[in-house]
Amino acid sequence: MSNKILIFGATGAVGSSLSKLLKGSSSDCHLIGKNEEEVSNLANETGHSFTITDVLEDNFIDKVEQDLSGSEVSGIAYCVGSIDLKPINLISKKDVLKCFSLNLFPLYDIIKKFQQNLKKNKGSIVLFSTVAVKQGFPNHSIISPVKASLEGLTVSLASELSPYVRVNCIAPSMSNSKMANKILKNPKIAEGIAKQHPLKRLGEGNDSASLAKFLLSDESSWITGQIIGVDGGRSNIG
Repeated sequence: MSNKILIFGATGAVGSSLSKLLKGSSSDCHLIGKNEEEVSNLANETGHSFTITDVLEDNFIDKVEQDLSGSEVSGIAYCVGSIDLKPINLISKKDVLKCFSLNLFPLYDIIKKFQQNLKKNKGSIVLFSTVAVKQGFPNHSIISPVKASLEGLTVSLASELSPYVRVNCIAPSMSNSKMANKILKNPKIAEGIAKQHPLKRLGEGNDSASLAKFLLSDESSWITGQIIGVDGGRSNIG
């Protein structure tokens, strides 16, 4: 029975790109998502096993474990995310807790459940932040602090789980995705945002997925505790 890389948020731009990049490789994957039709179609295309569940459900991790049918876990990519934009005067505690509930809290259940598997298999965990933690933007007072806490979790876990498990975080800038569609569906806005990046384009799911594939592999065996920007240069170049 092969080891599995768990891809949470498998039908998003990054998750689906990652699952396709790992198709036919030595790494077997298990896809996790809440949209049954989208997950099933992706599983049929890639040949990966899957679980239909929502990370906001209390028992989501039990469903994943049941569907793994005893398979070992050697990697985790948590590609679940949100884009929560509001001016500070409209933000409520409920908004912030909702963002934490999706972007951060499920990771505790996931890692507690599979940490022994990961240690046994010298596994790798890849999390996802945002360029907005490092580069200030208006109306990001919900998502930036939440993703900053995820970066803190990255370095804490990298220390706690070493030397057996590597933990790294990818921090993308604005990329074409279902999440970003409300913002990018206006061509002029999309063009304007693209021009704000030194490389003069928006990101694609494959940009972050390619790095995630590397970080999940043995080729990155001496990399842990890193926050790596995939942002067209936006965080460091004016």
